[in-house]
Amino acid sequence: MVMPTVKPTTQIGDEVRPMTDDEYAQWQTDKLEIQTRKKTQNAKVAARQAVLDKLGLTQDEAQALLG
Repeated sequence: MVMPTVKPTTQIGDEVRPMTDDEYAQWQTDKLEIQTRKKTQNAKVAARQAVLDKLGLTQDEAQALLG
Protein backbone atom coordinates (compact mmCIF):
# COMPACT_ATOMS: atom_id res chain seq x y z
CA MET A 1 0.00 0.00 0.00
CA VAL A 2 1.38 3.41 -1.02
CA MET A 3 0.97 6.23 1.45
CA PRO A 4 -0.32 9.48 -0.07
CA THR A 5 2.05 12.44 -0.15
CA VAL A 6 1.23 14.86 2.62
CA LYS A 7 1.76 18.40 1.44
CA PRO A 8 3.17 21.03 3.77
CA THR A 9 0.79 23.63 5.05
CA THR A 10 0.87 27.30 4.24
CA GLN A 11 -0.41 30.23 6.23
CA ILE A 12 -1.95 33.31 4.70
CA GLY A 13 -3.16 35.70 7.37
CA ASP A 14 -4.94 33.57 9.96
CA GLU A 15 -5.75 30.77 7.51
CA VAL A 16 -3.58 27.63 7.68
CA ARG A 17 -4.22 25.07 4.95
CA PRO A 18 -2.46 22.43 2.86
CA MET A 19 -0.63 23.85 -0.17
CA THR A 20 -2.31 23.63 -3.54
CA ASP A 21 -0.60 21.57 -6.25
CA ASP A 22 0.85 24.74 -7.80
CA GLU A 23 2.09 26.05 -4.45
CA TYR A 24 3.66 22.68 -3.64
CA ALA A 25 5.42 22.52 -7.02
CA GLN A 26 6.80 26.04 -6.52
CA TRP A 27 7.89 25.18 -2.97
CA GLN A 28 9.80 22.15 -4.28
CA THR A 29 11.43 24.27 -7.02
CA ASP A 30 12.41 26.94 -4.50
CA LYS A 31 13.82 24.31 -2.14
CA LEU A 32 16.04 22.88 -4.90
CA GLU A 33 17.21 26.36 -5.89
CA ILE A 34 18.18 27.15 -2.30
CA GLN A 35 20.11 23.88 -2.04
CA THR A 36 21.94 24.67 -5.28
CA ARG A 37 22.84 28.17 -4.05
CA LYS A 38 24.18 26.74 -0.79
CA LYS A 39 26.31 24.18 -2.64
CA THR A 40 27.67 26.88 -4.96
CA GLN A 41 28.45 29.17 -2.02
CA ASN A 42 30.16 26.36 -0.11
CA ALA A 43 32.26 25.52 -3.18
CA LYS A 44 33.34 29.18 -3.49
CA VAL A 45 34.29 29.31 0.18
CA ALA A 46 36.29 26.08 -0.13
CA ALA A 47 38.07 27.32 -3.27
CA ARG A 48 38.91 30.65 -1.60
CA GLN A 49 40.25 28.83 1.45
CA ALA A 50 42.33 26.50 -0.74
CA VAL A 51 44.00 29.52 -2.37
CA LEU A 52 44.67 31.12 1.02
CA ASP A 53 46.11 27.85 2.31
CA LYS A 54 48.33 27.53 -0.75
CA LEU A 55 49.60 31.08 -0.24
CA GLY A 56 49.99 30.57 3.49
CA LEU A 57 47.71 33.49 4.33
CA THR A 58 44.93 33.86 6.87
CA GLN A 59 41.62 35.46 5.92
CA ASP A 60 42.59 38.60 7.85
CA GLU A 61 45.93 38.86 6.03
CA ALA A 62 44.27 38.47 2.63
CA GLN A 63 41.69 41.09 3.59
CA ALA A 64 44.46 43.50 4.62
CA LEU A 65 46.25 42.97 1.33
CA LEU A 66 43.17 43.32 -0.83
CA GLY A 67 41.62 46.12 1.17
